Amino acid sequence: MGEARTGAGALASGLASAGSPMPEAGLEAEVAKLLPFLAPGARADLQAEAARHVLELTGSGSGRTLLAGQAALLRALVELAAAPAPAPARDAARALVNLAAEPGLHEPLLQAEPELPARLLGRALDPQWPWAEEAAAVLANLSREPAPCAALMAALEVAEPGESGLGRLVRALCTPGYNARAPLHYLGPMLSNLSQRPAARAFLLDPDRCVVQRLLPLTQFPDSSVRRGGVVGTLRNCCFEHRHHEWLLGPEVDILPFLLLPLAGPEDFSEEEMERLPVDLQYLPPDKQREPDADIRKMLIEAIMLLTATAPGRQQVRNQGAYLILRELHSWEPEPDVRVACEKLIQVLIGDEPEQGMENLLEVQVPEDVEQQLRRLDHQEQEQHTRERSEELAPEPRAGGATPT
Repeated sequence: MGEARTGAGALASGLASAGSPMPEAGLEAEVAKLLPFLAPGARADLQAEAARHVLELTGSGSGRTLLAGQAALLRALVELAAAPAPAPARDAARALVNLAAEPGLHEPLLQAEPELPARLLGRALDPQWPWAEEAAAVLANLSREPAPCAALMAALEVAEPGESGLGRLVRALCTPGYNARAPLHYLGPMLSNLSQRPAARAFLLDPDRCVVQRLLPLTQFPDSSVRRGGVVGTLRNCCFEHRHHEWLLGPEVDILPFLLLPLAGPEDFSEEEMERLPVDLQYLPPDKQREPDADIRKMLIEAIMLLTATAPGRQQVRNQGAYLILRELHSWEPEPDVRVACEKLIQVLIGDEPEQGMENLLEVQVPEDVEQQLRRLDHQEQEQHTRERSEELAPEPRAGGATPT
């Protein structure tokens, strides 16, 4: 989530506004004065002004670093972010979003309040909480790092009657209007981060739960690239589990059309080619648009690439006409790194099968020197594509002395 910034005037106690220049020692003393105004029971208008002042401080790197050393203030900020109305919980939560955006500040935050993930999780999943989106954004930022992600996973695993924490998270993400006052888009990247953990993938890929199937329609969610990207990232992470590829590609899940459809444009295929495509990819309307976010397009390609790790997976992807969609995508794709990823997937689909004993590409052991050489070649290839793209976009030189028209 982008940094939330707001202006803050001088507090009633005579504190200077955040815009006033001040030596670091003086600013630290100034920040310490904020603590009583953030505490429960403080006068509401002063509490709100103090929260706005802290929020403005989190809009700069120096301000965030300064606040990271104020454990008592961080605890008060967490208390305020989870406090019931009419406390200014939104500004406190926005300040936590900004603080959590810096991985180097995760440790001070968790040291100041070890229960931070559990407390904000309760708010993020509360269908009545008006600032649930901000709480989800804090958790999405925190869960990018292993230690906070583990703490969040532990909070989700605390037994609740009738429904697991992950089940409740997926339900909130997939239910329109779950919280009428908060869109909850940031539950998407939170789930994506959690899906890097084996326990989360095991839950999502449990055939008896039908969880991953609920996520599939969100690859086309029109209202938020944050939610789409989070769901696509989750599906990509699930595709690392090659033991589940047959199930994912089979009729119970049928994941491939949901990965290909965002990559498809309005191309008019021949009748023979059209018959090779899944029904959902046939006869698309002339105004069909591809996924506009390049990062999401790349994750979709990477997910399909993972599904081709085994020989049966490669065959299933070929049989569903993936090459046709990827061929047209490659012709259209403006971003060099996405085009490179598309080329590699096409090469897997049209190339020869690996020799016996190397059919599972995820289990092939590559010597370290070979891996380093491949990385260098990959980097050179991407640089070449970038140069070619720059040359394509460069304006044609104007002849000397020509009159502009």
